[in-house]
Amino acid sequence: MNGYAVIIEGDGESFSGYAPDLPGCVAAGSSPSEVEELMRDAIRLHIESLRAHGEAVPPPSAAAATVVDVA
Repeated sequence: MNGYAVIIEGDGESFSGYAPDLPGCVAAGSSPSEVEELMRDAIRLHIESLRAHGEAVPPPSAAAATVVDVA
């Protein structure tokens, strides 16, 4: 299986993540590592559900991440 990009956002106390290539595939937790783990399960289950309902599974898009400093 190919990897899907996951965006994790948070405020220092709680975090959430989503997979841009899989609309509706989200998870929330108390740390980025917890969200990453939960997203693995969420993506797997999301893909299983799409297949079970005869829907196409979107392929992972090419993704890159960077942080841009703003003065």
